[in-house]
Amino acid sequence: MKEAGILDRIREDLTEFVGKPIRIRANRGRKRVFEVEGILEQTYPKVFVVSFKERQVERRISYSYADLLTQAVELSVGNNRIGTLGEIATG
Repeated sequence: MKEAGILDRIREDLTEFVGKPIRIRANRGRKRVFEVEGILEQTYPKVFVVSFKERQVERRISYSYADLLTQAVELSVGNNRIGTLGEIATG
């Protein structure tokens, strides 16, 4: 159950950034990468939600905290990555 503790720490770290602008970079497979700037809208027990505008349309996308842990998704505020294992180990 050590992984559950790590995922809880990631969720707690992300809660500080709710309502703030973030940059998301997600690996979508087959060398496709999705990058967008948006707002961390909400954190839930198993997922977090990011809202962003695409072609004048408000969109929302959700990811699990495990996606951050496995680095399938990267979040950053400015030049600082958030929700990474390295930051959790030192933080």
